[in-house]
Amino acid sequence: MSEGVRIDVWLWAARFFKTRALAKEAVTLSRVKVAGQPCKPSRAVRVGDALSIERAGETWEITVLGLSDARGPASVAQQLYREDEQSRLHREAQRALRAAERAGYRPPAHRPDKRARRLIQALGDLDAQ
Repeated sequence: MSEGVRIDVWLWAARFFKTRALAKEAVTLSRVKVAGQPCKPSRAVRVGDALSIERAGETWEITVLGLSDARGPASVAQQLYREDEQSRLHREAQRALRAAERAGYRPPAHRPDKRARRLIQALGDLDAQ
């Protein structure tokens, strides 16, 4: 393994993606960059490479510490890379922001009754008819 491991296989083994096909698709769509440059799924990852991984609206800036072509437990997968502190703080801030946005809307516990429907219609919400 001194030569390196395919990037799509490594991403799968490091548990960034559930399947190798998803990892390959992310690399093909330039959501994974090596040293700031897009790459192909067949590119070999080596120890010390700097990767930028974009998934589900979050971005990881990591450094490869180890190579693996087999998916193992999460505790082992986390030892394959080190995330930059600034990247981790940025991801946590974005996650907190999204959670705050979701907390602003609370769906009603039940359907509106006759009085509530009339109030909604009086306020001009035409979609509530």
